[in-house]
Amino acid sequence: MSRSDPPTTTSRTRISRTLLVSFLGAVVRRRDDWMPIAGVVELMRQAGQDAPGVRTAVFRLKQRGWLESQSRAGARGYALTDRASAVLAQGDEVIWHSRRPADLADGWCIVNLSIPEAERRKRDQLRTHLAHLGFGNVGTAMWLAPARMRAAAEGAIGELGMDKYAAVFVGAYVGSRDLTSLLYESWDLAAIDDSYRAFIDDHERLVAELESRPAVDPEQAFVHYLRVVDTWRQLPFRDPGLPRELLAADWSGPAAVERFERLVALLEGPALAHAARYWP
Repeated sequence: MSRSDPPTTTSRTRISRTLLVSFLGAVVRRRDDWMPIAGVVELMRQAGQDAPGVRTAVFRLKQRGWLESQSRAGARGYALTDRASAVLAQGDEVIWHSRRPADLADGWCIVNLSIPEAERRKRDQLRTHLAHLGFGNVGTAMWLAPARMRAAAEGAIGELGMDKYAAVFVGAYVGSRDLTSLLYESWDLAAIDDSYRAFIDDHERLVAELESRPAVDPEQAFVHYLRVVDTWRQLPFRDPGLPRELLAADWSGPAAVERFERLVALLEGPALAHAARYWP
C-alpha cells in the first residue's frame, strides 16, 4: 500500500483500537471509568477515526475483557473492567512518569530461561513479555534489566507457569568487559534514542504555536492531546531506564520527557474539559 492509498478496513480498525486504548487511559479513567458510546464515537471522529472503525474497536476490546456494557443516566455506554483498569494503571506509571533511570549501585536482574521446545508458544510469549517490560537480550536464553525489575520478571514467569524453566538472579556486574558496550548490544538504544529525537522534532512547531496563542480551541486541544499521548505512550515502554551514567552523553530521553510534559501542561486542561461535554 502506498502512502497515497486509503487505509484498509483492517488498518483503520487497528488505528482505531490503538487510539482508543490511549483514549481509555487518558480520558475515560478520569471520568469514573465509564464512557458513553455516542460521545466516544463523536470524539474519535474529531480525531480522524470513522464511526464503523471505532465501534469495531470497542467491540474487540469488549471481547478481550476490557469493556462491559453499562448504561448511565439513560445513555448507552461501556465501563472499564477491573482487568482493563489494572493494565492501564500499570501503564500510567511508565507513560506519565517516564521510565526513571535506575541506580547503578542497585545492580542487575538476570533471567535465564531453559524452556523446552514443547512449550515453544509460552516461551515466545515470555520473551515478548520480558522485552515489553524493558529487558534486554544478552544471549540466546538470557535477559537483563536493572534490579528493580525483579518483581516484574517473576510475575511474568509465574503468570505463564514457567517457574521451573527460569532462574532469576540479582547482583552487581563484576566483569572486565565495558558495561556500556554490553548494554548497547543488549538493547537497541540507538533506535530508542532516535525515537525520542523524532518525538522532539515532530512536536517542536506545535509547542511554539500553543505557546504563542492566548487560548487554544478546545476541540483542537483534545485532538492534539490524544494524538500526543498516543504517540508518546509507545516510547517509554521501549526505554529500559538504564543508569544515566552508562548512556551516551547526548542521550535524548530527558529532553523528550520535558517536551511531552510541556505539551501535557498546555493541552490537558482544555482537552479534558472538551471531552467532558460528551458525558451525560
